[in-house]
Amino acid sequence: MDRKRELTSVDCAALVTELGAYEGAKVDKAYLYGEDLLRLKLRDYDEGRLELLVEVGDVKRAHLVAPERVPDAPGRPPNFAMMLRNRISGADFAGVEQFGFDRILTFHFERPDGDSYVVAELFGEGNIAVLDENREVMGCLETIRLKSRTVAPGALYEYPSARLDPFALDEEGFAARMEESDTDVVRTLATLLNFGGLWAEELCTRAGVEKTKDIADAAEEDYARLFDAVERLETTLRTGAFDPRVYYADPESGGDGSEGGAEGAGDAGDAGEEEREPIRVDATPLPLEEREGQRAETFPNFNAALDDYFYHYEEEDGAGGGGASGRPDFEEEIAKYERIVAQQEGAIEGFDEQAQEERERAELLYARYDLVDEVLSAIRSAREEDVPWDDIAARFEEGRERGIAAAEAVEDVDGSNARVTLDLDGTRVTLDATTGVEKNADRLYREAKRVEEKKEGALEAIEDTREQLAAVRERRDEWEAGDAGDGDGDGEADEGGDEPVDWLSRASIPVRRDEQWYERFRWFRTSDGFLVLGGRNADQNEELVKKYTERGDLFFHTQAPGAPVTILKATEPSEAARDVDVPERSREEAAQFAVSYSSVWKDGHFAGDVYMVHPDQVSKTPESGEYVEKGSFVVRGDRTYYEDTPVGVSVGIACEPQTRVIGGPPSAIEPRAATSVRVEPGRYAQNDAAKLLYREFRERFADTSFVRKVASPDLIQEFLPPGGSRIVER
Repeated sequence: MDRKRELTSVDCAALVTELGAYEGAKVDKAYLYGEDLLRLKLRDYDEGRLELLVEVGDVKRAHLVAPERVPDAPGRPPNFAMMLRNRISGADFAGVEQFGFDRILTFHFERPDGDSYVVAELFGEGNIAVLDENREVMGCLETIRLKSRTVAPGALYEYPSARLDPFALDEEGFAARMEESDTDVVRTLATLLNFGGLWAEELCTRAGVEKTKDIADAAEEDYARLFDAVERLETTLRTGAFDPRVYYADPESGGDGSEGGAEGAGDAGDAGEEEREPIRVDATPLPLEEREGQRAETFPNFNAALDDYFYHYEEEDGAGGGGASGRPDFEEEIAKYERIVAQQEGAIEGFDEQAQEERERAELLYARYDLVDEVLSAIRSAREEDVPWDDIAARFEEGRERGIAAAEAVEDVDGSNARVTLDLDGTRVTLDATTGVEKNADRLYREAKRVEEKKEGALEAIEDTREQLAAVRERRDEWEAGDAGDGDGDGEADEGGDEPVDWLSRASIPVRRDEQWYERFRWFRTSDGFLVLGGRNADQNEELVKKYTERGDLFFHTQAPGAPVTILKATEPSEAARDVDVPERSREEAAQFAVSYSSVWKDGHFAGDVYMVHPDQVSKTPESGEYVEKGSFVVRGDRTYYEDTPVGVSVGIACEPQTRVIGGPPSAIEPRAATSVRVEPGRYAQNDAAKLLYREFRERFADTSFVRKVASPDLIQEFLPPGGSRIVER
């Protein structure tokens, strides 16, 4: 039996009803874990502390959780969380709505300085968007630019095309919709009526209608009984008369757990086999007649049922996937990558279509130049005379009634954004009313080019996914051929042995974290263990030289301007300063660090010159008549040069002695990391490259929750150089 990974539309409707009871709760804080788990901490007058989790990754859910079950707060809030805190901290929770019958929940928050909305898209790739009172996107986890909709900062939020809401149909409309089908009853309810497989089967059982009955054989009586079952379900969801259940199944047999269960495993246990407990497979707001007799546990409300189910989901995940043999579920992983490839191929086709459409719009502007120019000139002239936008729209309406061609082409006038939408030969084109035809056409051509560049990135991404798919298939073939090993160990190194720990395959990795003061700077440790610090800005450059540079340390800087101050600490921060013989290897790594985080990388170059001096050669005192800018210094005396030093950065995750993201020169980072990714100057902006690396780490570790705890995209971004980057294939 497949385990629940996503909420259904019925689940979302039940949540809207239950969460409505907490309207008026105050928002304390927002937290983001990784790139897909949002936590909102609230205070309710009656209930006290409330914790709302919204997850939009491989698992898609939204529900309240018990305070003792929330994950520890991230050490440093990522940018998305800080933006959300600024918008909703202290706000009142004003309710949640479901978009139609889709798996989209919109949470509404009110504050004297303006309302905010948090939209959770619990379908497809998943997404969370934060909107202001005008429904403009303030931030989103994933940027979406498709032909059908756009979700991007600065744009007005667009819901996807609404699916049919079966609860909005009357009996006649319900029967007519059913009659449109050419398949059986249950598939019609699942697809055309949008109930999905689980609730389609449940409605058939409740109505006493044979699931596999062909629509051609269905009678009016069948439709009447089904419609009655739908109405009863809608009434229950609206009134909140729930009786939630968490259902269990036997992991050994894949059965429904209704007979025998844990008790029936006794004989096998006596025979030396390990007894395996039934696992949770679903949480529902109502008991299912389809699962009558199956082991289930009742809960006081649906949120509590979902909390119990998803809290235990990860620890039980895989319990039924490999059977007694412990074989990994290669088929599920292969299916996942195949789905991703299909989605990426669809996105690439969408990019082609979007780029072509933008070009066609631009060409239409020139083809209908006189008409477009007449509309834009009329608007600009009216605005110069301070004519209100509403009056401008009214003038076009009058012109349309008089049959003026230019006015007939105007579909909409949006004064809030100074936009006008025209219908040119059946094609809608939205224009900036403050500029002329040429600039509008140029904007459309630029947009087409931007979409094509995005397609190039998608082509690279799909090749990566295909490689991952091939690797999984190869592991499956090796396993089936017996290459996975026939030993009886558990895959971990023996205690006291010399075998390195295979952190990537561990099901659970303990988090050991002790944040250090120097982590607010750029930093790494050389191969010889020396701490190297770099400034992130002019203020930190000043601070490093004035407060943290001592006798024995080494100062590095590039010949090119726009580089961080780089200090190789000869001694630990807690030790007394002294002269130390720093190995040449560590000096070269510090030089590579200095050049990699400088303008050399940002400019797309792969090498640069670096010089090294001692602290007493660095001063803020300029020559007579000169001025030293903030963050800059005067260097006097002889310098040691490291010419043509290659740029190079690896970002990795260390699991011992502490669990954290590390980054810097590959020779220093890669031996210390459980896994790492090497980057070079490239096309992806810092935040996009950080997301790519985060996803790569999530794929490499069996314990994906560990990656979410220690390596958010924002933390990864701190170790990426300024400017564009790309992953080095090795």
